[in-house]
Amino acid sequence: MIGKLTGTLSQDNSDGSVIIDVGGVGYLVRVPLIAVPTLSGAVSLYIHTAVRDDAIDLYGFPDEEGLQFFKQLMSVSGIGPKTALSIMSVADAGSLRRAIAQGEASVLTKVFGLGKKSAERIVVELRDKIAAQHASQGIALGVGGDSEVIEALMALGYSAQESRTALKDVGEDTGHDVKVRLSAALKRLGARASV
Repeated sequence: MIGKLTGTLSQDNSDGSVIIDVGGVGYLVRVPLIAVPTLSGAVSLYIHTAVRDDAIDLYGFPDEEGLQFFKQLMSVSGIGPKTALSIMSVADAGSLRRAIAQGEASVLTKVFGLGKKSAERIVVELRDKIAAQHASQGIALGVGGDSEVIEALMALGYSAQESRTALKDVGEDTGHDVKVRLSAALKRLGARASV
């Protein structure tokens, strides 16, 4: 398996694939679309090798964080390397991780071919893993009790955007108790519906 390629960029294509010349051998590597403009001259990419019956595909990332996030996405049932790469073409790995940890599936629905259900499945399967990972690294994601409130509101049929707006309207006056914040948010949503 190839873990890292260091060489010279010899060609980049509009479809997100690049050719890296390493010692006279050109490797075709698929990279996130947002990474293509940052690549020029001498490049070094962390590689995920996907072996299928009819092909060996290389997926490259400028940093290890991108590669790890790519593998996390592929751990979700129904998400293969092409879909994971498409997701990573929407925004950088850090922004996508924050969105998933905060339960914002709408960010993922911008990906061509990824429906609302698949986006929500990614959020459900990865949210806790990403939040725990960042907590162990001491990185604040802005999640916690509010994510539980948003999840409860979404279970009641409200959209993630409506839920976040209601929580923002509630403010910090209610403290951090999940039940109190949920009750206050429901009152806000009920008041809006009756107008």
